[in-house]
Amino acid sequence: MRVLLLTEKEIEPLLSMPEVMEAVESAFREKGLGFVQMPPKIYLSYTKYNGDLRAMPSYLERLDVSAVKVVNAHPDNQAKYGLPTVMATIILIDPRNGAPLAIMDGTHITAVRTGAAGGLAAKYLARRDTKVVGFVGAGTQARTQLEALLVVYGKLDLVKVWSRTRESREKFVSEMKAAYEGLADIVSVDRTEDAVRDVDVLVTTTPSRTLIILNRWIAEGTHITCIGADAPGKEELDPAILKRAKIVVDDWEQASHSGEINVPLAKGIISRNDVWGDICEIAAGKKLGRTSESEVTVFTSTGLAVQDAITAKLAYDKAISKKIGRWVELF
Repeated sequence: MRVLLLTEKEIEPLLSMPEVMEAVESAFREKGLGFVQMPPKIYLSYTKYNGDLRAMPSYLERLDVSAVKVVNAHPDNQAKYGLPTVMATIILIDPRNGAPLAIMDGTHITAVRTGAAGGLAAKYLARRDTKVVGFVGAGTQARTQLEALLVVYGKLDLVKVWSRTRESREKFVSEMKAAYEGLADIVSVDRTEDAVRDVDVLVTTTPSRTLIILNRWIAEGTHITCIGADAPGKEELDPAILKRAKIVVDDWEQASHSGEINVPLAKGIISRNDVWGDICEIAAGKKLGRTSESEVTVFTSTGLAVQDAITAKLAYDKAISKKIGRWVELF
């Protein structure tokens, strides 16, 4: 039995952000309509190494797409080992017989499908006249989030970015200016507050376990996409922001366990009644997104296995059509 092997370098040119956003939106819709199987992520904690490992299986029943992803999060990787913070492997499965169709790098897929989710969140929850975006964090996720926002809005007046080190944010600015010349004025700022104040959309992508975004910095009408909190104990936002916001999760079970809402939920600051709904319900037309210009909206993203499966299938189909990858006999 032959299985297709696909590397990150082979996958990256196969996936455009508009196509991934369309695929992820269909996965959200299928989940919102109840046609997927997706148990919550399973975690292994490598506490002494400041990292963890997650297993993420899913099956989109009507689309006949199934996959399992194994992914880590080790914030110290770059400094200690020269490795990415997040690395992933995806096994694409044939639902008819359970056989693996492909084994592929999932690192780029994870980055681009998460960016796509942020772009879709802005589509549903941010103001349509968005012109100014702030980023707290300047890593891989900031890059794909910006790419998706430019798909949604076409052009932006100003993009402000802050990160812990001047080097990382200036590298982000240099790379993004080269990639999106003429589409946005992209600048580095020295303080977190400077990246947060007076923006239409704020994107947070740090691994923080202490709040770094204060309520008094958030203006009415702001949309916030929270990417960084993806494990128990992580949080970036002042809980007072959540108390005044329309909160949208990607999946209740995952978000309550490890998303931006996990700490204030555990402390009793907010409850499930404070959560408006999930993005899949909005994609399926079951709930509304933004309903006024003044409301503050928050999307807490933990990453859904169906996003990985649908994006992996897109990459696989393109690889087959272009004869990319290497076939191996596993059995």
